[in-house]
Amino acid sequence: MERQEYHRMAALEDTMWWYRALHARLCDRLGEAGLPAGAAVLDAGCGTGGLLRRAAAVHPHLAFSGLEFDPEAAALARAKTGLPVGTGSVNAMPYPANRFDAIVSADVLCHGGVQEGAALGEFWRCLKPGGHLLLNLPAYQWMMSAHDARVHNIRRYTAGQAAGLVAAAGFGQVATGYWNSLLFPIMLLHRLLAGRREAADSDVRAFPVWQDRLFFTMTAVERRLARRGLGLPFGGSVWVWARKP
Repeated sequence: MERQEYHRMAALEDTMWWYRALHARLCDRLGEAGLPAGAAVLDAGCGTGGLLRRAAAVHPHLAFSGLEFDPEAAALARAKTGLPVGTGSVNAMPYPANRFDAIVSADVLCHGGVQEGAALGEFWRCLKPGGHLLLNLPAYQWMMSAHDARVHNIRRYTAGQAAGLVAAAGFGQVATGYWNSLLFPIMLLHRLLAGRREAADSDVRAFPVWQDRLFFTMTAVERRLARRGLGLPFGGSVWVWARKP
């Protein structure tokens, strides 16, 4: 990812509606997993540590750690969270087999430096039997944009594609779906207007307060519906929840 994007992430991931919504959904999933006190949870590709800090605050009974490829981002995550954050690749993780009760990975498999099969194989290897895998991925290859180029994303997914990859890696009980559905028409319009221009602004930016609040409220409505098992068959992101047999 470009250096400027890491610094934008570090500055905005605690306040921008997108990150707050993403972190809230993943924290919801961790709560639904019913992990016991002291369970080991890895944020694989933790960036500058926003999710780690939020998850540790919401679930203080769990033992969180992170892994990040970029040394500067890993240092920022350690400073932000006070949690152990290792430096390394998800393609070959520096952990023993059966180490974690859950692995969370947000918008990592889509990255140009990540080998999907190798990374999923490492997640499987490092999870304990019965361990949970929680993924977030950008949706739809035709939604590729200038922002994807800035963060070095080369892949976007449908729910079916994501389910197939995870199942092929040996995971069971694979559930997938979409979120950020209510805002998807606005996202699509933004993509159509921006196109793939090099000069297009990053999607990571400060929004006007009213707009940030409105967008987050719409994602909160989706979260409430998701808790009731309701969702739409499209959206800006794909979620995956699977378990190692």
